[in-house]
Formats: sequence, C-alpha cells, structure tokens
Amino acid sequence: MINISFPDGAVRQYENGTTALGIAKSISEGLAKKVLAAKVNGEVWDATRPINQDAALQLLTWTDTEGQSTFWHSSAHLMAEAVEALFPGVKFWVGPAIDKGFYYDMDLGDRKMTEEDLRELEKRMNDLAKQANPYNRREITKSDALQYFNDKGDQYKIDLLQNLEDGSITFYSQGGFTDLCRGPHIPNTGFIKAIRLTGIAGAYWKGDEKNKMLTRVYGITFPNQKELDEYLVMLEEAKKRDHRKLGKELGIYTMNDDIGQGLILWMPNGTVIIEELEKLAKETEQAAGYKRVVTPHIAKENLYLTSGHLPYYADSMYPPMELEGEKYYLKAMNCPHHHKIFDAEPKSYRDLPYRIAEYGTCYRYEQSGELFGLMRVRCLHMNDAHIYCSKEQFKQEFQAVNDMYLKYFKIFGIEKYVMRLSLHDPEKLGQKYINEPVLWKETEELVRNVLIETGVPFVEVKGEGAFYGPKIDVQIWSAIGREFTLATNQVDFAQPRSFGLSFTNKENEAEIPLVIHRAPLGTHERFIGFLLEHYAGKFPVWLAPLQARILPISDKFQAYALEVEKRLKRAGVRVEIDDRQEKIGKKIRDTELMKVPYMLVVGEKEMTENKVSVRRQGQGDIGAQDISAFVDAIVEEIENRK
Repeated sequence: MINISFPDGAVRQYENGTTALGIAKSISEGLAKKVLAAKVNGEVWDATRPINQDAALQLLTWTDTEGQSTFWHSSAHLMAEAVEALFPGVKFWVGPAIDKGFYYDMDLGDRKMTEEDLRELEKRMNDLAKQANPYNRREITKSDALQYFNDKGDQYKIDLLQNLEDGSITFYSQGGFTDLCRGPHIPNTGFIKAIRLTGIAGAYWKGDEKNKMLTRVYGITFPNQKELDEYLVMLEEAKKRDHRKLGKELGIYTMNDDIGQGLILWMPNGTVIIEELEKLAKETEQAAGYKRVVTPHIAKENLYLTSGHLPYYADSMYPPMELEGEKYYLKAMNCPHHHKIFDAEPKSYRDLPYRIAEYGTCYRYEQSGELFGLMRVRCLHMNDAHIYCSKEQFKQEFQAVNDMYLKYFKIFGIEKYVMRLSLHDPEKLGQKYINEPVLWKETEELVRNVLIETGVPFVEVKGEGAFYGPKIDVQIWSAIGREFTLATNQVDFAQPRSFGLSFTNKENEAEIPLVIHRAPLGTHERFIGFLLEHYAGKFPVWLAPLQARILPISDKFQAYALEVEKRLKRAGVRVEIDDRQEKIGKKIRDTELMKVPYMLVVGEKEMTENKVSVRRQGQGDIGAQDISAFVDAIVEEIENRK
C-alpha cells in the first residue's frame, strides 16, 4: 500500500500502482469525468500513469492552469493526427500549449495550407475526438527512438533526440498518431468537445531565420461548445481592440525600418499619454517619499559584470561598443546605476528607507520573432524605482509598493489581477540563480508573508525568479478578459553585496541593505498597449490626447468657436476646432471615430445663449450647457482622473 496526501491535508492508502484517475473514481464518478491530469509530488503527470510510491497528489481539472495546459497540448497531438491524414508525409517539429490554446510547427514540403484546409482539419479532429482514443505513454530507448524516426526520414525529431538522455525518452500515441513527447496528456480524446483552428503562420525552424520556414498552425479547444462560443466572441472584440490597429488609427505610435525593429516612434498623441502617465507617477511617488534621479543610457562593462547582469543576462543585451580601449553597453536595466547613486554618499539608518525613482530608458535585444507591437520592444521606458531598506523596514516598504499597485488598478479600472510570486529553482543555483540557498529561502519567506498578511491574491511559480532574488510579476486582465503581464516587484539580496553597499545601523556597525526593485506602471510601451485594448481606444478624459473638439455648424460661428476654445485652453483642456467645410453630421461621425471624449456643437442658439451642446463619446447628445459650467465639469473630471 502507498500513502496519498491530498491538498486539504488528508492522507489515504491505495494499492501500489494506482492512478490519479483511479483515485478520483474512488472519490466520485463525477470528479473522475473532470480530471485531466494530476500533480504528483509537484510534477504534472498523466492521470492514467501508475503511482508506485507515497506521494502528494493534486487532481487537475479545467479550472487549473496546468489542467488547461495539458488539455491544449493533447489537442495539439489530436491536430497532428488529423494533419497526417490530410497531408501524408508531413514532418512535425514541436507542438506546445500556449497561454490560450496551442500550435504545432510542421514541414509540409512543397504544399501550402489554406483556410479551407483548417476547416477540413477541424472536421477531422472532431471525428477523431469522438472516438475517445486513449493517450498512451511508452518509455523507449534512445536507439529505438532514433531508429523509429530514421525510418520515417524525420530529421526534426532526430534533432530533438540528440539532446535527450537515454532513459528519459517517452513516446505518446493516440489513435493512429505517435510522437516523441515528455507529456503529460489527458486520459483520452473524448474530453475535447469544441475545436477551432485559429490561424496559419510561418515560423523558422528553431526560431533561426537561417533555417527553413515551417508552417505553424494555431488552435484552441474547450471541454464544451459554450466556452468556445464565448471565446470566439471575445476574439472578435479583441481584433477590434488590437493595440497595433488602434495605435495606427489614433496616431499613437509608428515604427520604421530605417529606425529598426522594436524601436517605437511616439507620435504627438502618444506623447501626450506618456506625459500624463509620468505626471501621475511623479505625483504618486513624490507623495510616497521618492526622490527622482536621472542616469545615462550607457555604462562600462565592469558595471554589469559587478551587478551580475552580463553573466546571467548577456543574451538580452546589445553587443558592446569599444571606445578608447573600454567596452560600453547600452543600458538594459537601471538598477546598477541606482546602486551607484546610493553609494555616492555615506548612509546611516536615519537615511533609510532610501527611495529613488526614474523613468529610465533601457535597451534589450529581443529576438526578431518575439517582437510584437508595443508588447515586445527593444527600447523601453520603465517606471522604475529602487528602495534601499533594512530587514525591519522590508515588510512596510513591500506592502506600500503593493498598495501603490492597488491605487493604480482603481484609477485605470483594472478589476481582475493576481500577483505571481516567482521563486528560484534549487537545482539551478549557480547557473540561473545566485548560489545563496539560505538567502533565497529567507527572502522568499519574507515576500510570501507580506502577501499572506495583506490579503493580496497570489500564486507561486517555481523557477521564474530574478537571478538575484524572488519577484512578483503582476498579472492583470483587460475589460474583455485578456491577460497581460503589467509589471514587477523584486527583492534583491545579491547586488547590494556585489556593489559593497552598506549603511551604518543603530549599533554603529556597517549593515547591508535589502533592495526592492519596483515598476508599478511597467513600461510606457507595454502599459499603453494594454490601455489601448482595455479602453478600446476610448481613453478617460484625463488621459485622452484630445479631450474636447468644437464643431461649429457653419463658418458663421467660427468666432464663437474660437472664444470657446480660448476658455477651455486657459483651463488647461486639450481642445481643437473642426473648421472643415463639412456638414455637422460628418464632423460628429469623424470625431466619434477619433474617440474624442467630448464634442461641443456650436450654432446660432448656443452662441446667443453663451452655451455649448455637449455630446459624450459613446453616449451621444447629453444636452446644452453653459460654457462656465462645462469648463468646471471637465476640469474637475480631469483633475480627479475619473
């Protein structure tokens, strides 16, 4: 018999070789019908894989992230089976689950896949799913695996096998399809009830543009049709809200090949939004006791060797420039520069916490295939700050940073969020992470306790910490339910030691401070991309590039329009006049498309009564108002960031 421990603390005994699915059935048949996979001693397994020793068990269903990931990876295999039937001789590279759905990269030879093929593949997948074929796991020797794919002439799988150790290789089969795969998979194809293949793209083998271009097919599946229908509605709405589309239509930003990939040119409208975000950040940080600093865009190699970024982060940095026998790097992060500012003058415990902030410009060499609009760029402007504090001050400072996040969420109407506590992987100490196991444990516990005590929703993820300490990645959801990574809040126990930072404590002894790295608004690039999609381009008045547009009915009222414009500009409102020779209906429609919050129609009646007829974006005509009353109302709305 083996002992199985459940998340609620209960321990039950089962026969050796039992499976998670069998355990679920022993609890209830209804539960067994929902189980997609299982977490056994922290590792995700097939629900049908035998358990031969005492284990901690968590049953995974569709409501669990790992359950969905297993479901989508299994769907990728189902799609591959359908592709083999329609495209004999196809060769497959990799088919992972992604945030929403899955893809599979494949070599179709000289053939091309079309939209019509996608619909045919969906039908074939539905037929195969109904067969409820089990996903069977089989351990195989490396020599047998190589022989299998040699016989198929599949150079892609042979390449994958080169880096795998004998004794760690598994095949998975379902129906007529077999693939090299570590798994896990759902019990059988019958769990897949609703299927949509969403797109076809090109993808270089291994992401290297020197290699062959493969065909990448994207898809998504669900355990019922209702969830697929809801997802497709959201997908259509997301297309309308795509920040790349809106960014162009609203004149927010542009890119140019002569400038370079991933390097954003901010248009006047985008620059207004940047300035308003900076204004908000500066006001908030000044009230919270931060001091502002400015640092250079480049630094000598030694700075990044000392910080540890070059050993751990070199692949994401631009190559060095050599001048006068020295190597200089474009700044990929602000923290080493800020450490030098802290160290420029002696500090005592009376100077702590020492908070310095900067909207710092950083440069990161993201791979070409990973660049994506404003979300993945090579030049970024970061709402960065560093807090130097003692261990006794850490809890209060870390909580204050989290409170700042919550304040911003309220301002921007972000209702759904979660803090992802990213931890180190003990097996990668000295490789991916600073080799300080005691400090890792201590600081991770500090962060965890703050999150628990403050009641902030959070999840823990192993192996995603920064190289110098644990961090919180802030996940937020837009108005239509799309997930974004907004920003980060990190604890650093390594760099203060590397830079020899210290302060004189109450006992008149030198003490090393803890450092909190935080960026509540992330970068201009990513946050404005999020806001474009969150608001569908209809920014709140305080953030809108153009806050009001005056629409004179004819040239007769141009002088009155100018008078209204002067009143609004004196009050600090961003306003312009539409003086085109167009009918008022067209002016209104065009201004709606520009997503300007307020339209002020002026004609004979408005001029006579010293009023404006007010139209609100998305609401239409809200009636005539006295100019002074409208000015007071819009100024109050702007100042309070409603």
